Amino acid sequence: MNPSQRIYAALDTTDINQAVDLATTLKGNVGGMKVGKEFFTANGPQGVEAISSVVGMPIFLDLKFHDIPNTVAGAIRASLPLKPAIVNVHAQGGVAMMKAAIEAAATAGSNRPMVLAVTILTSLDDEDLQSVGISDGVANQVVRLAKLAQSSGIDGVVCSAYEIDAIRNACGPNFKLLVPGIRPTWAVTGDQKRIMTPRQAIDRGADYLVIGRPITSANDPLEAAQKIAEELEGL
Repeated sequence: MNPSQRIYAALDTTDINQAVDLATTLKGNVGGMKVGKEFFTANGPQGVEAISSVVGMPIFLDLKFHDIPNTVAGAIRASLPLKPAIVNVHAQGGVAMMKAAIEAAATAGSNRPMVLAVTILTSLDDEDLQSVGISDGVANQVVRLAKLAQSSGIDGVVCSAYEIDAIRNACGPNFKLLVPGIRPTWAVTGDQKRIMTPRQAIDRGADYLVIGRPITSANDPLEAAQKIAEELEGL
């Protein structure tokens, strides 16, 4: 895989013109674009279509579905006309919900998107879990949910770079790991406390990286994306 194909650039904006311009600029220098709730709520499926039809790059539809199995299956099926490369659900929705998501995705046949599960949001710590009745720590709960997702047929998980080793040990080399919160050494840290460089994350075993502000807020987003790809060369 070309190193740049491992990178999904995050479109954290509600401005559809800005999103299309950025995606056009980055085409060929990142693997795809991540479209999250902010953009999707503002622009809907038409906004996603505007990006994919103009740019033609893979889309990670980062909507983190979490509901009863029938509703999640319906949401996945509703997303299929957009031809996303990746969709995701919350692992805490349980086995039946995750199986329903995979079965719904499979109706796309050869165009089936990769289905990933979110374990524990990176904004939560041990104290937060205890407040909602989960006595186990974040590290153990992440691995537990990753194994549950794998047993449900899910393709992989979205995880912190610091959870890669534990999940790889528990789920093996073929389970896909998509890692956000990546910061090159030359990028501004911002509000990220536990950061890892792109090369460090890939070396640990990440399959894909979601990178936002180091690319999208750079004075020259194309130059930033190319610089990150160069750092991944030789893998």
